[in-house]
Amino acid sequence: MTTITALSAPQILAQLNALSQLLIDCVNDGASVSFMLPMTPAKAQAFWSGIADSVARAERIVLVALDGNQQIAGTVQLILDQPENQPHRADVAKLLVSPGARRQGIAQQLMAELECQAASQNRSVLVLDTATGSGAETFYQQAGWQRVGEIPHYALMPDGVICSTTYYYKHLNTK
Repeated sequence: MTTITALSAPQILAQLNALSQLLIDCVNDGASVSFMLPMTPAKAQAFWSGIADSVARAERIVLVALDGNQQIAGTVQLILDQPENQPHRADVAKLLVSPGARRQGIAQQLMAELECQAASQNRSVLVLDTATGSGAETFYQQAGWQRVGEIPHYALMPDGVICSTTYYYKHLNTK
């Protein structure tokens, strides 16, 4: 059974090795999430340490999926820190599911909880981007996200191949 929970900054630091390994595994598996190969523990730990600082400043929410053994199988972030004229919006970042735990509904559970967290923060518009042509595109479309458009030659895949990026949004019902 998978449990979805939000992590505090101290909890992120306590789980630094597990979160870093998840990031390394996903990048090594080809995930285009801002990192290039080789993906080292030092790069991953520096990233998660910075994320812990951001959580401590209440700029973002980090959700994790814990498997039946209480091991981290996935994560996603809701970035709340937005410009003054966009208090109703949040960005979604770094949806990662361990390669060995994919196709078990973990991404759906993480995104469902992310939407609940966003609504509880009075956020009604969510925005994300993903590598064009990736499996993530299909996932987001099936989850009700609306495609905005594509920017050609936007980023590099971890192996250095250039790729396009597609942007999506989703409106939430907040009451």
